[in-house]
Amino acid sequence: MSIASEFKEFALKGNVIDLAVGVIIGAAFGKIVDSIVKDLTMPLVGKAVGGLDFSNYFVLLSDPPATFTGPMTYEALTKAGVPLFAYGNFITVAVNFVILAFIIFLMIRQINRLKKAAPPAPAPATPEDIVLLRQIRDSLSK
Repeated sequence: MSIASEFKEFALKGNVIDLAVGVIIGAAFGKIVDSIVKDLTMPLVGKAVGGLDFSNYFVLLSDPPATFTGPMTYEALTKAGVPLFAYGNFITVAVNFVILAFIIFLMIRQINRLKKAAPPAPAPATPEDIVLLRQIRDSLSK
């Protein structure tokens, strides 16, 4: 079997295609969760702890260049090449992970419930020869 035909057989298996679809949907879902955390959750959390923006929680690891005249925000300092210990971004990513993990947990839980709710498959019909043999046995035992 040539490498090309072997690869074609591998790539066209259902599992590989399902995995590709899962990765694409997962990436899109990750963007949705990122937006939920960044645009909805973190502003509420920031408001609850005093109106602070978590993305601007950082510690300067060195002074900005002498020519730096921009604001002392995370984005401006990283563009200027200033090394930062950005623990605020870590908090945001950690909240993002917790929300994503919880949503995946709920999805898996629901899938497992649906699997349990499916009725059991009916028992396969007894083959005709077995039925005949049982009838013979029963008639002989009388």
